[in-house]
Amino acid sequence: MDIAILGYGVVGSGVAEVIEKNGRSIADRAGEQIRVKKILDIREFPDSPDREKITKNPEEIFGDPDIKIVVETIGGTGVAKEYTERAFRAGKHVVTSNKELVAVHGPELLKLASDSGVSYLFEASVGGGIPIIRPLSQCLAANVINEITGILNGTTNYILTKMSRENWSFDDALKNAQQNGYAEADPTADIEGHDTCRKIAILSSIAFNEYVDCNRIYTEGISKITLKDMLYADAMDSVIKLIAVSRREGDRVFARVSPAVVSKEHPLANVEDVFNAIVVSGDAIGDAMFYGRGAGKLPTASAVVADVIDIVKHNEYTKSVWERRDTDNLVPFGESLTKIFVRVAVKNKAEAVADIERVFGTVEYINADIKGTEDELAFTTMKATESNHSERIDELKAMRSVKEVVNVIRVLQ
Repeated sequence: MDIAILGYGVVGSGVAEVIEKNGRSIADRAGEQIRVKKILDIREFPDSPDREKITKNPEEIFGDPDIKIVVETIGGTGVAKEYTERAFRAGKHVVTSNKELVAVHGPELLKLASDSGVSYLFEASVGGGIPIIRPLSQCLAANVINEITGILNGTTNYILTKMSRENWSFDDALKNAQQNGYAEADPTADIEGHDTCRKIAILSSIAFNEYVDCNRIYTEGISKITLKDMLYADAMDSVIKLIAVSRREGDRVFARVSPAVVSKEHPLANVEDVFNAIVVSGDAIGDAMFYGRGAGKLPTASAVVADVIDIVKHNEYTKSVWERRDTDNLVPFGESLTKIFVRVAVKNKAEAVADIERVFGTVEYINADIKGTEDELAFTTMKATESNHSERIDELKAMRSVKEVVNVIRVLQ
């Protein structure tokens, strides 16, 4: 079967490489030979082994009846969306690694694929090389999914690992991640949590069988996490991770992306460097954990090619369509319950202790001998709503005994 690749960047070139390198075993699994016939890109690649297949003319792909599957690795929601829709209308299946496109326009694209009698598959959009979408939608289909919790971004996990293991500052860890190719020159999407947000939105939409809009999910990144926060977490026998969580609460969905203090006894605490992990809780299976490299050229390409094989082997069309609700289906952020870790710089410790306990009630203080924190008090609270915590933090800031609320980090329960 002939396929085409849109975009010859890291993932697109990886797809071509995997198909060339593993062609025989892929053919055995798919039941027929899979060939890359055309690659669309506006750039020149004179030294590429695929240079004879590269074209700047999209009509050579969409107008070719022999090309049955289009692999979209352009990224973004502009041209990628236009070409995806064009492929569907031409009766071609589409496989993508484009998490932003799926998270933002998934309902419309899935419906168009279904109406066109073709497939829209996106295993590589969430876990890179980790199989999670197919297990979630097929292998765990007999379960009622209660909750998904995960580390879904390799860049942020690498940075936090360097801070925790090697006592690096955030800035130094970020610079190192960029030098090693784990972070982009503009790392905003990763470090501010947007990439993770899109991924948990996709997983939530599959798990709960309705569209969860990534733009409505509370998202907080790791740029405010400091080495001192890491040292306090270690004193609590914990680590700090960027955690995505989603769960069904009645007829609504709670979803959040934020840094969290994670006990070292929790399975996610031991996920380090660029690795990702996702814990899925189902009513029949209990907890199932999926672990592996969440990004990278070949791991992501591997997931893309697996979707291509699935289409060739089964030749089915997309049936599952995410419905958009007329009303917001997310639990209002202020109503969600959580426990928080708070660092406070104080003028007078005795007075500050009295003020903290008057505002928060029962708290647990963290005793840690950390240089530069001599005028600080650090504590964890009891569980309360986000709104209550926010009001109490504002009240604490107004106390005369308090210089500054240095940081507030959620505690994973």
